[in-house]
Amino acid sequence: MPIIARIMVAGVIWFVAGALAAARAQTAGAQTAESISLGAHGFSAGHGAQTQESRDDLFGYSLSAGAATDYIYRGVTLSDHKPAVGAAFEARYGSFYAGSTVTSVRLPSDPAAELSFSGGVRKSFSGFDFDFGATYFLYPGETGGTNTDYWEVLARVDRKLTDTVRVAAGFAYSPDISNTGAWSKYTAAGIGIDLPDSRFLKDISTSFTAGAGYFWFGDQSAAIGGFPLPAYATWNAGVTFTRDRFHLDLRYYDTNLSRENCYVFTGDLNARPGGRVDPMTNPEGLTSGWCSATVVAKFWFTLD
Repeated sequence: MPIIARIMVAGVIWFVAGALAAARAQTAGAQTAESISLGAHGFSAGHGAQTQESRDDLFGYSLSAGAATDYIYRGVTLSDHKPAVGAAFEARYGSFYAGSTVTSVRLPSDPAAELSFSGGVRKSFSGFDFDFGATYFLYPGETGGTNTDYWEVLARVDRKLTDTVRVAAGFAYSPDISNTGAWSKYTAAGIGIDLPDSRFLKDISTSFTAGAGYFWFGDQSAAIGGFPLPAYATWNAGVTFTRDRFHLDLRYYDTNLSRENCYVFTGDLNARPGGRVDPMTNPEGLTSGWCSATVVAKFWFTLD
């Protein structure tokens, strides 16, 4: 059995064992709010709003690592619908933060991994938690002289509506997405609901989160066609189980990209013919399944 599959199975067994033990316990575990996913890269250690405890500390850090059955970013696989592993670190000083992630990928340019380096500031005003930051994405070891490294800036706001319900919204902008010459804009919103404690899962907190976003682009450089990348909508919904520092997320992802536009967007080297021909963007009518509906299981741990 592949090592990633073993990690996933071990995680599921760990949660089942915890549930059986919890059924015999007499005290309930604390409910832990999970971050609403608005399209973050990798296994981000510090995403979304800070807790009050972390805001009160002058210095803090977060470390996370794990494995997933697929690496989906804004509805599109970055691992060819195959398992991925990753880790992330973030350090905070007051309202400022800086961090980095590393995630395994399977992309047409065949990079060794995806690295990201980010920094920004998080502040709270009148019950709203704001995050303003910038991230640089690096893909070392790309073949054929390809360079898809790029910058992106983001703004995000989270708000807790009740003790169990929270919402979030965000916007991201890149002046040169994947070094194509095209700008990109992405906007998203989501909701999170902490589910009631179960008599069978007393030591495991459970939350439901869902989000939707829209991704659109400017014209690429003339050297690679000069046309805009296809805009698309994406959405996700899932349940996260948390026990102490361990997390298991089961999530559905999808987009409204056609298989032909999915090939135009991703450049999937395993694309197949037989699709609708577009003389400008897809003259061979190639199709890709990298943007299709998928269910992902992700298991990870956090330290802070």
